[in-house]
Amino acid sequence: MADIIVAGGGIGGLAAALAIARGGHRVTVLERADRFAELGAGIQLAPNAFHALDRLGVGDQVRARAVHIDELRFMDGTSGERVAAMPLTRAYRSRFGNPYVVVARGDLYQPLLDACRAAAGVELLSGRAVTRYEQDPGRASAITTAGERFTGAALIGADGIRSAVRAQLVADGRPRVSGHTIYRSVIPMERVPEELRWNTVTLWAGPKWHFVHYPIGGGTQLNLAATRDDDAQSEVVGRPVGKSHVLGQFPRLSETARRLLDLGEEWRSWVLCDRDPVRRWTDGRVALLGDAAHPMLQYAAQGACMALEDAVVLGRLLDCAADDIPQRLEKYNAERRERTARTQLVAREMGTRLYHPAGEAARARNALLAGLSADELYDQVAWLHGAAIN
Repeated sequence: MADIIVAGGGIGGLAAALAIARGGHRVTVLERADRFAELGAGIQLAPNAFHALDRLGVGDQVRARAVHIDELRFMDGTSGERVAAMPLTRAYRSRFGNPYVVVARGDLYQPLLDACRAAAGVELLSGRAVTRYEQDPGRASAITTAGERFTGAALIGADGIRSAVRAQLVADGRPRVSGHTIYRSVIPMERVPEELRWNTVTLWAGPKWHFVHYPIGGGTQLNLAATRDDDAQSEVVGRPVGKSHVLGQFPRLSETARRLLDLGEEWRSWVLCDRDPVRRWTDGRVALLGDAAHPMLQYAAQGACMALEDAVVLGRLLDCAADDIPQRLEKYNAERRERTARTQLVAREMGTRLYHPAGEAARARNALLAGLSADELYDQVAWLHGAAIN
């Protein structure tokens, strides 16, 4: 049994704590915020997320809170044409072994938090922002802004896209600004006309923009997310923005999509960021996980899924003696880097070639997607949605 420190108490950090504690270690989670909570609106979870959640012992709790979606629907955002749809019911679930769901982020986070609080080997400490680390051959220490030192046999940096642990380990500067601004709103489902209450993840694609919506909160809310390729140059995180500004960013939106976008209130904006893939996430007894290791744009809907997979692989490999931990962290890095790098790059490509083309490029995309059968669509996502951990 060893003491392991986890920097970051988000989805990835809590999942890592659970996975490592299930191997018999004691885990201390250091969260920078004053309390453990997950902010944000909706999140999509493919079957690979549930393969990991089941290994963590919380899959059923998340399923119970989730909306089990019938299909992924791709629409031409300017004409209103239905281009393609991937059914997510019996055949999909049979092939991939689990459902595709949408949840409010808190409905994923809370079961992880409850499980950590119930685990005898997990200690949760809030108000501890990790700023750097130190290590020697036998231990690693996380140092906080207050000068506190937490020492263990390993330190896992799960502290997000602006990770202080990554800043020291990789030293690759600030995140890459994508040039895309996303506007988000969540509204009560009772405000949505009955004929627009679809049990789907629907994406309306237009020239240099797209608009996504789906139900969350057990179907009591509608999550709206509209993205504009506006060449934004600076990071923005959760800035309030007026409704008229949001509507003005999508002037060619088709009638039905416009009705849905017009329902949004209390909009907030973010400028999307990611990082280039790197081959090395480890430094002796220190390793990165989730967005600290491989932050990605949301276009493949896999950020949380990849963090959950990381956690399960890490927990399996750290079922070892303290002396073996550096070698096991190297193996974790080797097992995860190719899959996560591919996902990062695919997410970028989806945001440009799939969601945002115009003119002839958009017509060619529509023709290609419309020509694919359900089985062919499943083949396209099999590498991503299928089981990828053991």
